[in-house]
Amino acid sequence: MDHDQGRVIGFWRGWSIAVGCAVGSGIFMMPTMLAPYGLLGLSGWLIAGMGSILVALTMSSLVKRIPRTGGPYIYVNEGLGRFSGFIIAWTYWIACVSAIAGISIAFVGYLGFFIPQIIQSPSLSLIFSLVLVWMIVMLNIRSLEGSSKFQLVSTILKLLPLFFIIMIGFTNFNSSNLPEINPTPLNPISLMATVTTLVMWSFIGIETATMPADNVINPTKTIPKVLIASVITILVLYFLVSLSIASIVPADELINSTAPFALAATKVLGVAGGTLITFGALISTLGSLNANTLTAGNLSLAAARDGLLPERFSILSKTGTPIFSYLLTGSFVSLLLVLNYTKGLINAFIFMAMLSTLSTLLAYAFCAIAELKFLQVEDDNTHRIKAMGLAFATLIYALFAIWGAGIEMVFYCLILIIIGMPIYKFLK
Repeated sequence: MDHDQGRVIGFWRGWSIAVGCAVGSGIFMMPTMLAPYGLLGLSGWLIAGMGSILVALTMSSLVKRIPRTGGPYIYVNEGLGRFSGFIIAWTYWIACVSAIAGISIAFVGYLGFFIPQIIQSPSLSLIFSLVLVWMIVMLNIRSLEGSSKFQLVSTILKLLPLFFIIMIGFTNFNSSNLPEINPTPLNPISLMATVTTLVMWSFIGIETATMPADNVINPTKTIPKVLIASVITILVLYFLVSLSIASIVPADELINSTAPFALAATKVLGVAGGTLITFGALISTLGSLNANTLTAGNLSLAAARDGLLPERFSILSKTGTPIFSYLLTGSFVSLLLVLNYTKGLINAFIFMAMLSTLSTLLAYAFCAIAELKFLQVEDDNTHRIKAMGLAFATLIYALFAIWGAGIEMVFYCLILIIIGMPIYKFLK
């Protein structure tokens, strides 16, 4: 019997899930966030990129051990036991839900460039966000085939504005606009730690390629290739984009810009440039929204199959999608959006992006520990020593990035875990 029969995700669709999830609304603000740190700020891309390659290699090793749907959750559940598995399933699902809510608000914000009335009316913003979320939920319920095709197209389209900015940056390169190497009072090591944590947000999401493993053609070979290719794609693009924008827009202007991409494009091409980039940002957020929804659905399906969630979560539709899981995800996101718009919690959404990232970093750390546990029982050889070094380096990197997020965020993450404990007890 052909194991790949009925599997619809090959290399390119897998790559589009990982790149599509990582390249969201984050990169469109990053040049402004990095502007105060001068040229040395660009080192953050390289450190976070190297760290993400470590994460990708550890995940690749885990996928070869356990080629099943569920990604980080399934590796932790198998390696460290059910309670650790539940903690990762719970916090990672919340990471996806808060990301979906945040991204839908970012989408409506960009849409305001074309229809200003939306931003001026909270109720209109809410309606547009809700319609958008449920359209994506329905697309995922309808079929994985449709969702993964949409992901591939939206990822290719969202990369166009990035290529566009790189092209105009290098054809209009003005080295006198580049900032000084270190304009801050920070020593180089502290500066690098700060910028690495900042840009980390833009790499989160590569691990989503491991989630739908049951639907990936030859997962033990395809997923590792997808993970490494995704990190390299993102790293090269981000670095070149940041350099291009820094060469077009002087640092003192860049620090105060809320739309650095549009500002750079407008400087070179006028209003048409700004319009084109805004359109690109809309497609970018759509793809990220779809990838997060796909991940949330597959995560709860995997947890339900292991008895960590009620059986209803494992019920599949005729097209093989976890329908109840998607409906619950959509409902939770809607609740978050309603709370946001009635209370005006825009700051809570910056907070949600942080929370989403921290929960993902927690999953990276737990995965590295799970890999070390698997390696403990293997026979001594050079492969084992290398693999242990790799898993240990991944753990150090995840802890370094968690430390960079600050004590307050770590505290909130702990509260989340405590809230999850009674749920675990009840399900048990």
